Amino acid sequence: MNKVVVGLSGGVDSSVAAAILSRQGYEVIGLTLWLMKGKGQCCSEGMVDAAQLCEDLEIPHHIVDSREVFQNHIVDYLVSGYGSGITPLPCSQCNKTVKFGPMLQYARQELGVDRIATGHYARIDYDPVSKRYQLLRAIDRTKDQSYFLYDLTQNLLAAVQFPLGDQTKTETRRIAAEFGLHTADKPESQDLCLIEHHGSMNAFLDKYLGAKPGDIVDTSGQILGHHNGIHHYTIGQRKGLGVASPHPLYVLGLDTARNQVIVGDRTSAHQLDCTVSRVNWVSIEPPSSPIKVMVQIRYRSPAVAATVIPLEPTDANLDAARIKLVFEEPQFGVTPGQAAVWYDQERVLGGGLIEPAKSKFDPQ
Repeated sequence: MNKVVVGLSGGVDSSVAAAILSRQGYEVIGLTLWLMKGKGQCCSEGMVDAAQLCEDLEIPHHIVDSREVFQNHIVDYLVSGYGSGITPLPCSQCNKTVKFGPMLQYARQELGVDRIATGHYARIDYDPVSKRYQLLRAIDRTKDQSYFLYDLTQNLLAAVQFPLGDQTKTETRRIAAEFGLHTADKPESQDLCLIEHHGSMNAFLDKYLGAKPGDIVDTSGQILGHHNGIHHYTIGQRKGLGVASPHPLYVLGLDTARNQVIVGDRTSAHQLDCTVSRVNWVSIEPPSSPIKVMVQIRYRSPAVAATVIPLEPTDANLDAARIKLVFEEPQFGVTPGQAAVWYDQERVLGGGLIEPAKSKFDPQ
């Protein structure tokens, strides 16, 4: 019998993934990563729900204490990023370094199993011509999570299954009810686990970074207001600035040296290009010349036309692989630290992290 280890967060998606594979004849083993104490999908209540699911499906359940790994790779990564004036994207980092990699290692070393599965909405195919696994969008575009999976390696894709990739969220709920799973009506998590845990991102950041008062200025350097820390702001942000103005203002830049938040009109928050580092080419080999793509610079933003131009690595480290991304039309709120993920129709070609641009606003 084929064995597969299924990552269980305690939510309906991972529950149905386990149920589907069990119905297909797999010998399913449940695995939950304990990422932090307290509330949240992957915390105390999530582990309880995951354990109940395994009891319902009559499958074994393992819990791995991953709190130290999560602290080192996600919490410290976020704190460092926000403290340096960028807006880090924790989910893709978490998928590769905290979830998929360690899950597969545990499955192989401790359980003797070579396959893992999760409840992500994405698909995997194999191209015999290029001899590479292809990461594809989910059938349900409203739930597609391929954007967060761009950093997975060929070795991981070879060992992973996404049972939900060919179905809609409505079908997932229906299957959960059909199996009588207690997670069938469980509300969907809308926030990052850290936000669920701490109540808000600001509360989480304040715990680690504290208040660092400074000025909110316009592009000429005129002081318009004050802030309690640039880590509370992100490029393109409009709400919560606390600045009176006859026209809407948006965050254009975060000056860590001066501890200033730079604001201006919406037009000034557009960029025609950006540099992307720590690039991972998923479904194709790294190209040697420019290619036309459709790119997402935020999870919920539509894909837009752009050109990917390969750049020489800054050093021999693969994480230093970089590209220049040139949009066909200027894009609003291109945010350093977030992921840019580029596609050829349904296929994820690659992705990386948007680098901070040299500021064109230099208040004196």
